[in-house]
Amino acid sequence: MWFQKLCVALALSLATCPNNIFSLAEPSPNPSTAVGGKPFPPLIEATLEDLISGLEDGRFTSVDLVNAYTARIMEVNSTLKMVTYLNPDALSIAAEADALRAEGTVLGPLHGIPILIKNNIATNDSEPNTAGSYALLGAKVPQDSTVAAKLRKAGAIILGKANLSQWANWRSDNTSNGWTADGGQTEGAYYPGQDPSGSSSGSGVASSLGLALAALGTETDGSIVSPSNVNNLVGIKPTVGLTSRFLVIPISEHQDTVGPMARTVKDAAYILSAIAGKDSNDNYTDAIPFDTIPDYAAACDHDALKGKRLGIPRNVFDITGAEEQYGPIVAAFNASLEVFRAAGAEIVDDIFLEGYEVLARSNYELTVLGADFVTNIASYFAKLSYNPNNITTLEELQEFTQGFPIEDWPERDTRIWQRALDLGFTNDSPEFWSNYTADLYYGGLLGVTGALTNFSLDALILPTTFSSTLPAVIGAPIVTVPLGKYPENQTVIPNSFGNLNDTAPNIPFGISFLGKHFSEEKLIGLAYAFEQRTLVRNTIKPYIEPKTELADVVCKRQAGGKEQRAIRL
Repeated sequence: MWFQKLCVALALSLATCPNNIFSLAEPSPNPSTAVGGKPFPPLIEATLEDLISGLEDGRFTSVDLVNAYTARIMEVNSTLKMVTYLNPDALSIAAEADALRAEGTVLGPLHGIPILIKNNIATNDSEPNTAGSYALLGAKVPQDSTVAAKLRKAGAIILGKANLSQWANWRSDNTSNGWTADGGQTEGAYYPGQDPSGSSSGSGVASSLGLALAALGTETDGSIVSPSNVNNLVGIKPTVGLTSRFLVIPISEHQDTVGPMARTVKDAAYILSAIAGKDSNDNYTDAIPFDTIPDYAAACDHDALKGKRLGIPRNVFDITGAEEQYGPIVAAFNASLEVFRAAGAEIVDDIFLEGYEVLARSNYELTVLGADFVTNIASYFAKLSYNPNNITTLEELQEFTQGFPIEDWPERDTRIWQRALDLGFTNDSPEFWSNYTADLYYGGLLGVTGALTNFSLDALILPTTFSSTLPAVIGAPIVTVPLGKYPENQTVIPNSFGNLNDTAPNIPFGISFLGKHFSEEKLIGLAYAFEQRTLVRNTIKPYIEPKTELADVVCKRQAGGKEQRAIRL
């Protein structure tokens, strides 16, 4: 009798598990991912609003989400190495979120939603904060970084730390995007051995494959928008000062910013609203011109392009001599202009940015970043509550790196650091300010902000591959959206280090919207309107993809399977 009862119970459980061949559920439009007999998209496509709906109607729990995303990470991480550390507390945090929801308490749209964060965004828990280096393995911070604390306050679950380009790509002239000493070599999912771009490499690959709802990245010059570009993502690089950098391992206080990398504009917008805001620990946030952070998701308007003037600075992406590598990107960009016109936007083409020509031949930005790094990395070391290697300066960091074999020196050099030290000054010197003001002049008045004002533009648009530097040097925002992919007959072009494929068939690329400082609300609207008219993302498929779906996890739980445990990789 007990066996018959067990069979009946198991049959009832399996009726809600459509991945099982014995499922008793009615067929759904997507039976392999349906949960409880109700249609549900695969996790590689699921949006925040999809997850909220499923949590609210009880199809699954936040614990189920953590288990599903963890299983997906474990399926592909040995190949792609996009996640370095999983949060061992994620399941208990998820259970607390579920308990609050059951009591009727929901902290916001991100309540109970797993998010990955780049491994230079510090958390005061058992997860390491290393920027990919053994120099910081075991180091402790006195509290969460402000953006991590804001995620927790919003109810999000920090699932783990994503791999990156070591020190946010600010160590070596001779290395590869996505490599770290403690995390290995991240690869993109759209072509075998794909360069994932940097420095938010793991954040890009993980978010693109649906290994969490989304991820946080950081950008100094291109490190959110570039990995979003080649990983088929939306990336928002916020204005410097819109999001706090407190206890984020730095490069440059004048250019660093933290932003979301997600599969849709609206998901990225929800996350930006959660992490933006003033912070007494980062005085750059004092420049935020509003007391209440906008509801960025509400800016997602299908008609946002209507009546807008968009400028194209053609000299920024002159590809003469590099047509083989960049020709497909420019062709797709040119074709997209009809989308804008059909949506009611006016295109102001062939704008010439004089400042770009000057900056392309100068060392102003490198000088600013070098002097900032000498100052800012020492400041970060000073904030540590435990500093296992007693490193306090860039000189000591370089000495450690060159003397620790796993750091792969001298094959991966430290020339960027040496050039910073060779400057002989920090960011409070007259030499620094002359370079920084040149950045502002050529990148701003003779660059982005000058063009926006002089031509009465709402935004500039550019292929994302060419979009980052002018906004970087003036601290202005960018939003990138998927645009297309390289064709099947594309010639494979390796990266300069020789270990990855920089250009290859099926690798995605995007289009960027550039605007004035703190114009994220407008840029998000424009990006959303373009995204919804094109819906490029789901037409580009990765060559490798995890198979675990929420239905599998819910089925296992309902059948009495043991709970999966989050582990450190």
